[in-house]
Amino acid sequence: MLIKLNMMKQIQKVLTLLLCIMSTATIGQKKAVHTPHPSSTKTGSLGVQPSRTVKTLSDTLLSPAKISREDSNTINLIADLFEMRAKGSNGVKLNPRAVNFVQDYMESHTRELLRIRDFGLPYFNMMDGVFRQHGLPVELKYLAVIESELKASATSKMGAVGPWQFMPSTARLLGLKVTRRLDERKDFIKSTHAAAKYLKELYGEFGDWLLTIAAYNGGPSNVYAAIKKSGSRNFWLLQKYLPNESRMHVKKFIGTHYILEGQGGVTTLTKSETDDQLHAVSQLISSRKISQEEMANLKSVRISGKYHSSVIARILSMEPETFNRFNPNFDKVMAGAENTYDLKLPAEKMDSFVANKYQILMESVQFLLNESVSVSLTEKKR
Repeated sequence: MLIKLNMMKQIQKVLTLLLCIMSTATIGQKKAVHTPHPSSTKTGSLGVQPSRTVKTLSDTLLSPAKISREDSNTINLIADLFEMRAKGSNGVKLNPRAVNFVQDYMESHTRELLRIRDFGLPYFNMMDGVFRQHGLPVELKYLAVIESELKASATSKMGAVGPWQFMPSTARLLGLKVTRRLDERKDFIKSTHAAAKYLKELYGEFGDWLLTIAAYNGGPSNVYAAIKKSGSRNFWLLQKYLPNESRMHVKKFIGTHYILEGQGGVTTLTKSETDDQLHAVSQLISSRKISQEEMANLKSVRISGKYHSSVIARILSMEPETFNRFNPNFDKVMAGAENTYDLKLPAEKMDSFVANKYQILMESVQFLLNESVSVSLTEKKR
């Protein structure tokens, strides 16, 4: 009986904390202020790397950064109540060396990146078509978000221009016209074709997407120098020999990918990680009897907290059987000590879940609270 009363008190505390967080978030949205596009201090051949981060991001090189007990409690609280995108439905896991950085990046950039995603949908659709035409992963489009925030007028101090931030010499080599009267670096379609061509050349050179992204930012010579000094072609082992901007550029790409895709992908992995991890797709399909078509439409997010399957299914207008097929043993896992789950939903349902997650969490907490009270009353009658 005492255990149940303690559990009820804990749930009530979580509910109260959620209400406080929601009111704070609402105030924050009303006070949001536009931050102008910063200039670049880049010395390489390509790109501008905008940075609007107020606090210092954890740049983990060899091991997770040390944090105080107070900081640890704060991080755990955020993870428990909401989500931490660490592993997706495609089996891709976030490299431990990037966890701290990506957590910080998601906390400070999610709202702005979701805003860019909303207004940039037509550009993303165009880029998807161009990258497919060139046989490249469409997720490479997120490089343009980091380079320019999808602004055709973006210009760096070094003279890089356009959504893909090409220097004049590089742009001309890739077939773009750069004159006083005409600058095709500002043309979204033509510059995206040029970016695809350059990325394809770099990947052919390095055979690794993280090294390709580093080379796009700082030039191939810096990547080759890091490979020589480290004796490795693994980004996580050679990163400390890269220029700081190139190293951070790769991690910002990974963070942006996780925010906008809800999971990692082939472009967030080293070559060896790709070989090791992507076989998980076939295992997931066979173990849960999910069709290839369903698998292609699935999105994933890691959640922690007092969620309940019946509330999620009801609010998302899903049949409980369908929800449980995608998420077997959901309630059992969430009621256990681990209390984390890689929630998998069709894309449109995941969008609805993200839009209504506060309501879903609060109603789940209330559901569990009512269930606990009901059990307690039943035991009293006995």
